[in-house]
Amino acid sequence: MAVYPLQVAGLALGVLGLAGALATTLLPQWRVSAFVGSNIVVLERIWEGLWMSCVRQAWATLQCKPYSSLLALPPALEAARALTCTAVALALVALPVGACGLRQVRCAGSGPRARAGLAGAAGALLLLAGLLVLLPVSWTAHRVIRDFHDPTLHVGRKRELGAALFVGWASAAVLLAGGGLLCGSCCCSWRKRGPRCPAPRDRPPRGGPHGGPHGAPAAPQKPFTSYV
Repeated sequence: MAVYPLQVAGLALGVLGLAGALATTLLPQWRVSAFVGSNIVVLERIWEGLWMSCVRQAWATLQCKPYSSLLALPPALEAARALTCTAVALALVALPVGACGLRQVRCAGSGPRARAGLAGAAGALLLLAGLLVLLPVSWTAHRVIRDFHDPTLHVGRKRELGAALFVGWASAAVLLAGGGLLCGSCCCSWRKRGPRCPAPRDRPPRGGPHGGPHGAPAAPQKPFTSYV
């Protein structure tokens, strides 16, 4: 299997996954206001994200306000911030590392085996970035669905899944696919250039075809004569 197309495809998916992870981190549509029961005519729509909350009214433009206090945020929101920012940072590191592993890119002291190692390291970073995006998105979706079906919660506090969550799921899938392709290219390169046992050579017997032990010439044989 060709290794170079796998690396190019993995890096392309990594770029797309990085863009999606960055959009997921910045978009405010993680939790949106729900239309429940007889609440059909809604004058405002509420969006809640990792960094700000927005209110869109029917007769006005969108108004967003960043969260004022960092210490007053819920622990789940702080964890989601940390995980998504770490995922973006890992994807940013993985792309140049994977680019150095390409055959057409010349890096200082990078041989064939070193290039395969760089591609594998970039793939591992993309896989980790995909998991770090997937965790907060899935946890937030779980909490939104749980609160939506909670009968004790007031209707005005119920939320629905926002567009940022779907972008996060797609980004995580793309990052995992790109990391898998890069890791697969690394495995193919190591398997192709792995250590092979040398083929056995036909060696003459020690001492020649009629030689004695330790390469010494064989003693001449005396003819056998029968006196019977």
